[in-house]
Amino acid sequence: MLANTSAKNDVIAIIPARSGSKGVIGKNVCLLAGYPLVAYSIVAAKMTKTIGRVIVSTDSEEIAEICKKFGAEVPFLRPAEYSGDQSQDIEFVLHAIDWFQNNEKAVPEYLVHLRPTTPLRAPHIIDVAIRKIYDDREASSLRSGHPAAESPFKWFQMSEKGYFKGIRPQDSNEDLNLPRQAFPQVYIPDGYVDVLKTSFIRKTGIMYGERMLGFISPICKEVDTIEDFEHLEYEIKRKDSPLLDYLNKMRRR
Repeated sequence: MLANTSAKNDVIAIIPARSGSKGVIGKNVCLLAGYPLVAYSIVAAKMTKTIGRVIVSTDSEEIAEICKKFGAEVPFLRPAEYSGDQSQDIEFVLHAIDWFQNNEKAVPEYLVHLRPTTPLRAPHIIDVAIRKIYDDREASSLRSGHPAAESPFKWFQMSEKGYFKGIRPQDSNEDLNLPRQAFPQVYIPDGYVDVLKTSFIRKTGIMYGERMLGFISPICKEVDTIEDFEHLEYEIKRKDSPLLDYLNKMRRR
């Protein structure tokens, strides 16, 4: 499955790395264990067996040059109107699809969406996700999530008169004291890996659709604050990291 070159060329990683960031200025190129944050997503994609190309979508010449040094292609710059704080993912995805159609006359079927803010992925798990959607031809997309430790079905909403009530109408306040095992398992969406089908996006104008495959991913720290960087810096140095090993080898060449 996806072993030959033509099949791999139909699977392209797309990494969004815009320049603006309010939480941490320049977050995508801030150093983590000596390397820009975005570099970890680039090398994770390059270390897979199923991804044929790694494309970065950025609005910044500086970020583009950094990403090229770590082996990514940056064949275009994303327009400013798709790079603001309020911009939605569908905008940069459609921009990339249009670029492929207009410049290469062919659009890859699978876009593996890897957010730089989830840097410590395992390449073989990305491969598993790609194979899962490849084998399910009815799926409109795939999105990763990990099991929630606590069930939100045990949480309260507050009525206009100030009374607590359950989120689901069928649950009484007594029901909310049941063990969490009495409620459906819930998954928290994360940035480990999304796989998008361009044929579906071009037909509907949306990314995920009703047949979004669920992929249960490992819990992986996401980076939003300076404290997150400090925590990951400690973790990556305490444990072996194939991604960091790969980056170190690149530096020695």
